[in-house]
Amino acid sequence: MAAVVEPLTEEAMVRRRGEESGTGWRRALFRASGGAVRVPARVAQRRRDEWITRIRTELPGWHTVTVASIKGGIGKTTVSALLGLALAEHRGDRIVALDANPDAGTLADRLLGHPATRTVRDLIAELDSVGTTTDMARYTATAHRLHVLASDQDPAMSEAFSKGEYDQVLRLLKRFYNIIITDSGTGLVHSAMGGALESTRTLVIAGAPTVDGGSRASKTLDWLHAHGFDELAADAAVVLSQDRSSREVDREAITEHFRRRCRAVVDLPLDPHLMTGGQIVFDRLRSRTRDAALEIAAHVGDQFGWAWPEPPTVPTRVLQHAAPRHPDES
Repeated sequence: MAAVVEPLTEEAMVRRRGEESGTGWRRALFRASGGAVRVPARVAQRRRDEWITRIRTELPGWHTVTVASIKGGIGKTTVSALLGLALAEHRGDRIVALDANPDAGTLADRLLGHPATRTVRDLIAELDSVGTTTDMARYTATAHRLHVLASDQDPAMSEAFSKGEYDQVLRLLKRFYNIIITDSGTGLVHSAMGGALESTRTLVIAGAPTVDGGSRASKTLDWLHAHGFDELAADAAVVLSQDRSSREVDREAITEHFRRRCRAVVDLPLDPHLMTGGQIVFDRLRSRTRDAALEIAAHVGDQFGWAWPEPPTVPTRVLQHAAPRHPDES
């Protein structure tokens, strides 16, 4: 039976006047560092090496990751982009990030620096014509080694991206990619999101260490439990973006709330490069931000070794072009 977790209320999240973060040497270190504790270089490098090892966990077949939240404007696209870039940087297989936002998503802009010339809407219209990686490449663009499949920028057309169409796109992507990351867009209730959750193997929930950001992420978990996604919620990783924060908010209370409800919690620090809202260039991020991206990817990599069902049968005509398969797969 799942542990009973108290609701994440404003009273629990806001630190009242006079309260401090920690006591003794922890308080002194917190004040001296401005809230950012510096880890010795050798310790930090060992930690990075461990994250990279987990990211490189052998993956039999394919794996689907969905980045979600019950409300928009909470950093899902940024988290999707950072996760995709970190995985692509340290893995040798094929990875694609899919923008499933029904409201003209910006994933392509954040990864490419410009709108994509072709979108998932074009792919849906021409599904039967895709038989090789060359065919698939007509609909995607690349950011470093990460492939990107953009959403349609016409909101009227994007609304037509239904659950059935998402399922079709996902079946096709599984032929050519080992890891599929879905940026779910503005919420959990649009039609395509139902298809994404049903096929998700790892869920990443975006939130923030604020009253509204924390409560949105917590309500996302409530929604998942109410709709039968209990295991997906329990195994989720929560990413708390620090672009909005306040000393009046008790970050530790928020973090502890999600530690009790989910498998992992990651803090995504404030970063001037991310705050521009423009193209994300991994090398221009602060080292702490790159570390956070590695940590998110490591928690995803932890799920790669599970004995998931076999991937769908690939037609003979595309086997020679498809993503590499594990030697044990037939």
